[in-house]
Amino acid sequence: MKFSASSADLLDALNTVKGAVPSKSTLPILECILFEQSDDGSALLLSATDLEISIVRRVPVQFASNGTSTPTRIAVPAKRLIDTLRALPDLPISFTADGDFEIQLETDQGHYKMVGHDGDDFPDLPEVDAAHTLSAEGALVRDAIDKTSFAVSKDALRPAMMGIYFQLDAENSRIVATDGHRLVKLDRPALQTDGDDVSFIVPEKATKLVSRILDDDALCTIGVSDGHVSFTIDEARIIARLIDETYPNYNAVIPDENDRQLVVNREALLSAVKRVGLYSSSMTNQIRLALSESEMTVSAEDIERSSEAEEVIRCEYDSEAMEIGFNSEYLTEVLGNVDSEEVLFRLSSPNRAGIVVPNNTDDPDILMLIMPVMLNTYA
Repeated sequence: MKFSASSADLLDALNTVKGAVPSKSTLPILECILFEQSDDGSALLLSATDLEISIVRRVPVQFASNGTSTPTRIAVPAKRLIDTLRALPDLPISFTADGDFEIQLETDQGHYKMVGHDGDDFPDLPEVDAAHTLSAEGALVRDAIDKTSFAVSKDALRPAMMGIYFQLDAENSRIVATDGHRLVKLDRPALQTDGDDVSFIVPEKATKLVSRILDDDALCTIGVSDGHVSFTIDEARIIARLIDETYPNYNAVIPDENDRQLVVNREALLSAVKRVGLYSSSMTNQIRLALSESEMTVSAEDIERSSEAEEVIRCEYDSEAMEIGFNSEYLTEVLGNVDSEEVLFRLSSPNRAGIVVPNNTDDPDILMLIMPVMLNTYA
């Protein structure tokens, strides 16, 4: 194999696929990126996998007509190659691999040599025979991922909650994530399947890789088979093994009797929570919201460090005075993922989940739930 390309273009493509390269693996070849020529001979295909997530990226390059005919597939050490290209300026580079899998990189400044592996030993990537497909603008898909991924669970004992749950049908689609402390439910009518209803759970790592490479104006095509999902964006394709678990009944935990309404400026509350949260206990991150008709007192204390903080902000509250506690980090993430100028809290009691929604029509199809933390003033 012999080809020439721009070092910047090659590095950009490698940065796309490196997300699927494990940092350490019992199979050394997984720490490599597979180089192979496309079937039509017009492009280089780069592939990487950790056996759960695979990424393929197509790169237009100039193959040498008199280059080496073998090997047609070679596994190249990912870290060394990427680090080399990062250290180079943008210039033409020549890549050559011989039958002994020795790799030569040539530029007008020097040459670099490394040893690869037989590409035939690289694991076969899964084929996604998509029974369900849909296409949507990249901005829509990325927005759905970004607004839900923060609530994905990190608890390996609850594997179903370690991914984003997609419920897709021909009329509406819903994207959900929860870790038991927070829940996000997005309704996105623009995400419609081409046929029967389908639901699946995509691992968090895969969704973050998709979000990272999506451009707002790119078209994202999602294909779903029995065990895998694929996201095709321009010249890249991400394939992920689905989480084979039953997602919890999230509707059952969304309260419908929360009759206390609190309206507050989102940015004012977010800034206050960030500042006051610095003085909360490092163990609980607990802050206290004391609600009255026209103002809210946000406070926190850390007894071990003899520190405390308090701020008062304006609000509109339609019920009797109440104090409720939240984890400051959780509340910060919830508020940070609402786009409206004002947010509406629907509350019930200090020990019941609160609902957070926009207080206008900027994004009427988003609902967030956040669990309170116990205050020591509870009766």
